[in-house]
Amino acid sequence: MGLLQPNDEDFMRDAYREAEKAFEKDEIPVGAVIACNNQVIARAHNLTEQLKDVTAHAEMQAFTAASDYLGSKFLEECTLYVTLEPCPMCAGAAFWSRIGRLVYGAEDEKRGYTLYNENLLHPSTKVKSGVMANESKTLLQEFFRKKRK
Repeated sequence: MGLLQPNDEDFMRDAYREAEKAFEKDEIPVGAVIACNNQVIARAHNLTEQLKDVTAHAEMQAFTAASDYLGSKFLEECTLYVTLEPCPMCAGAAFWSRIGRLVYGAEDEKRGYTLYNENLLHPSTKVKSGVMANESKTLLQEFFRKKRK
């Protein structure tokens, strides 16, 4: 019997752990991992407050780390797992990286890329949504509920 291969939920659990790290740092709790050949090559979470950088979204951090790891700006053989639907900026970065797959959890009903233009991604990028959506949405709701107090 061979080794079990990780699946989308396994990788999304890794992304969720990154979102929890963001939550602990008082950052909007979004986490991302990039996997290639069934191995995580990049882990990241939002760092916009810590870095005082509006572009320091989890996905952007993950793209940079994965490209550095592979020594390539193109990520065609990789999958981005992110707990929240990417915004248009991150979808644009995904386009330029030529990410092979995008798997996301919760929909972003206010700023998700699909609200603006579903064609922001590269035409060859495959998309799967809703993986661990409830957990991701609950963590975001808890974060903003805490902020309002």
